[in-house]
Amino acid sequence: MILLRRCVWLTVLLLLIGRGAEAGTVHGTVTNATTGKPAAGVEVILIQLQGTMQPVANTKTDAQGGFTFDNPNLGRSPMLVRAVYRGVNFHQPVPPGRDTVTVSVYEPTADPKSIEVSSHIVIFQPSGGTLTVGEEYSVQNKATPPQSYFSAAGNFEFALPEGAQLKQIAASGPSGMPVVQAPIEKGKGKYAIAYAFHPGDSDVRVAYDLPYKNDSATVRLPTTFGGGRLLVVAPPSVTVTGDGLSPAGQEQGMSIYQRSIVTAGTTVAVNVSGTAPPLADNSANGSTNGSQDDGQGSPTATIQVVPGRLDSLKWPLIAGFVCLFALAALLLSRKQVAVTVSGPPAENVAARAEKPAATPSAMAAIDTAAAQSLDALKDQLFRLELRRQAGTISEAEYAAERAKAEQVLRDLVRG
Repeated sequence: MILLRRCVWLTVLLLLIGRGAEAGTVHGTVTNATTGKPAAGVEVILIQLQGTMQPVANTKTDAQGGFTFDNPNLGRSPMLVRAVYRGVNFHQPVPPGRDTVTVSVYEPTADPKSIEVSSHIVIFQPSGGTLTVGEEYSVQNKATPPQSYFSAAGNFEFALPEGAQLKQIAASGPSGMPVVQAPIEKGKGKYAIAYAFHPGDSDVRVAYDLPYKNDSATVRLPTTFGGGRLLVVAPPSVTVTGDGLSPAGQEQGMSIYQRSIVTAGTTVAVNVSGTAPPLADNSANGSTNGSQDDGQGSPTATIQVVPGRLDSLKWPLIAGFVCLFALAALLLSRKQVAVTVSGPPAENVAARAEKPAATPSAMAAIDTAAAQSLDALKDQLFRLELRRQAGTISEAEYAAERAKAEQVLRDLVRG
């Protein structure tokens, strides 16, 4: 009887421990990075990152800027904390294993002098009678004291060449996750987006199509922001000439042309001719779509989140990614790696014998994850080379980032 009672109590205790392990808790603080003080009374939302961004809990910060969330998925899957301050959203990820988080918010400003465009990259990709064009603006927010540049009426304006058919606009902040933006038409080929540029580096990417009759076109690029460097990128089989453009060599199998400084209001005429190999079909990899918050003060807006990998349907860089990965593999192949072959320990052999083999569906999931990781790595390396060409990154920073990317590639190959 005593033994039975002990078993019952032990069972109850185990159940309570199991429930406690399921319920995750995160304690956080919201700090106003402009004033350096705790942010009291700020709305905080816990978001689940599975499929679509789904809010699962909300609260407000106390007088010290503190808050607490309890949710079964905390500690088990990636989560996101959003702080809404003066109509602007600020995010901080909560990866598994973390039980504390600090979210920095900034006072908003509508002063356009808060940002500057350090480089403007234009990528041309012919495809039959269409010239697909991708533009990327590197935006820096160096406001002092630090502030978030935002206006609901549209705070980043740009213009497209005549005859352009806009396909997509995406913006990414310091976190690096591109988020598709809704265009605000300003008339005469001018557009704007309402996006909060937080302190640090951000990117704005624009994709559009132009007519490409007889495999040639003259593209007149309007310049809205002055002072930055213009880089034009195209496949080697495509001839590019233009106002003030000079060849700058090749990177990752793509020809690069540059113009040091372009003043605001200047229109640069670029002549493009020739054909290029068709883009690879990456529809199998796809992009992640969904109805989500735009993260910039419009919680009811429907947006689309695309991965850091830029596939052929979303961005015309994929033509150079194959060459990029081949170059990265070549660099790794030149490194001497010492390999020691030895028999596995007996306990490891036993463990492997007991472990069931991976199912075909599991192997397919592993292959898909590996492919997505490689695509993201190729995107990262290609953009790193472009930043080096644009002069927006120092040689020390370039070497450090390149070393990190090579280490990731080695891990993927070993994995």
